[in-house]
Amino acid sequence: MDLNELFRMGAELIQNNSDDATTSLDMDAIGDALSGILGGEDGSLDLSSLATKLSDGNFGDMISSWFGNGENMPLDIEQVSELLGSEKVESFAQSLGISFESAQQALADALPQVVDRATSGEGSIVDTMLEQVGGAKGAMNMLGKMFR
Repeated sequence: MDLNELFRMGAELIQNNSDDATTSLDMDAIGDALSGILGGEDGSLDLSSLATKLSDGNFGDMISSWFGNGENMPLDIEQVSELLGSEKVESFAQSLGISFESAQQALADALPQVVDRATSGEGSIVDTMLEQVGGAKGAMNMLGKMFR
């Protein structure tokens, strides 16, 4: 799954949630807004900063459920700002013309599934990234060099 597919999936989740403020939004606009807050500087999905935030806070079990197999733990709307930062949530809200609260709800609905899809199964973004560095062994070698 490539990033565009991933952001489109996230956009569908947001557009189909229970908040009337998001049901009429343009799918491409939602995808662009997601890309703006979840994308890295190089155009990739910024999973590392998300994982760092999740592991730094009280989100250890949550990150395990999102990155692992099995059921994803839900994200409460109050946790969205803590996880992403209020600035990113506000930017997401402004880019879509919705309230901060609607943005929090939309992101709480979509993030667990987006991260799960990006990190699980064959053909995932993480799988593709691992292939580029020589698999898990290559990734471990890279990490070893970084922490010497």
